[in-house]
Amino acid sequence: MTRRLLLVNGPNLNLLGTREPGIYGTATLADVERLTADAAADGGFEVRAVQSSHEGVLIDAIHAAREDCEGIVINPGGLTHTSVVLRDALTGVGLPFAEVHISDVYAREEFRHHSYLHDVAAVRVIGEGVDGYANAVRQLIALIP
Repeated sequence: MTRRLLLVNGPNLNLLGTREPGIYGTATLADVERLTADAAADGGFEVRAVQSSHEGVLIDAIHAAREDCEGIVINPGGLTHTSVVLRDALTGVGLPFAEVHISDVYAREEFRHHSYLHDVAAVRVIGEGVDGYANAVRQLIALIP
């Protein structure tokens, strides 16, 4: 039986590598997906990755994860601060999830300090750059029986 995690990257994360490299670094989304897949493989899991700037696409992917995933690693991007429906999707599927942010959102603008996911995430990794994805994967896998 294949053990799988869903990797979700939200709006604008397709621009990694070129978008504000002083904040987000120069690693690309492909680099993030590879890093995440490698960390998951070390724990006996594979990864299905989705990125979209459309909230409904992300929600559909989260719903579909109920069928074949054991956990979710998500960087919701700006939806972190605005989306109750994303929170509802994550809590609704009943899978443990890790919330990841490349930058230290608490060292940035005030509006970035609020997360609709913070109190329901099993794992939170903030401000570790793209390496935070691997850290989140390891912590999440440790929680999955």
